[in-house]
Amino acid sequence: MSLISVENLSVCYGANTVLQNVALSIDPGEIVTIVGPNGSGKTSLLKAVIGAIQPATGHVRRQDGLRIGYVPQRLHIDPTLPMTVERFMRLNARVTRETCAKALENANVPDLLTRQMSQLSGGQFQRVLLAKALINDPELLLLDEATQGLDQPGSAAFYRQIETVRANTGCAVLMISHELHVVMSASDRVVCLNGHVCCQGTPAVVASAPEYRALFGTGTGGALALYRHDHDHHHDHDHDHPHEHQAAE
Repeated sequence: MSLISVENLSVCYGANTVLQNVALSIDPGEIVTIVGPNGSGKTSLLKAVIGAIQPATGHVRRQDGLRIGYVPQRLHIDPTLPMTVERFMRLNARVTRETCAKALENANVPDLLTRQMSQLSGGQFQRVLLAKALINDPELLLLDEATQGLDQPGSAAFYRQIETVRANTGCAVLMISHELHVVMSASDRVVCLNGHVCCQGTPAVVASAPEYRALFGTGTGGALALYRHDHDHHHDHDHDHPHEHQAAE
């Protein structure tokens, strides 16, 4: 049974229809990536999946009791506010120190527990957000362009960790990404969105689809080779750009 099943979904903001007749399912353990140009409805689809917006038509079915973890694009934390990583992760009082430590280990940043949030690099900050999303052992992990602001090696390292998380926990992953090299290397299935589902399937099938090439051209092969080159080398995510405390959009 699918974790998420979306049928005949349309989303409107006033008179503006941003999504029309979208069908999508997420099965246990699979990595699905949504790609599309700006304004194509990617974030609206993610919001509909978690129930944050009400569709104009259609419906979203979620498996009963489905545990969802969410990693946002960015999160604003006042840099003058003293807060350790442990305190940030334990804002829910029921979370134990041991649970936090395990989640940080799953995010491959086990040594950050006592660090100040304001002192983290961009890559470390996103790993902490990933760890926080993993605290409740989610069956589905959602990522909304979670590497925005990181450099290319930092992004590649982050998404490699997502693959590791899936392998270690068995969770499914639904992510939005503008980085086509990541999409074509880390996904089981790609959904190309432009107000509707243009095409979907395995990365190889989507990359060769006329609808995909009309939106993104044919340069994905070179980007894929670049990602695979990076995949063979280890990068220290501590060297990412320093975290910029930006207000969430």
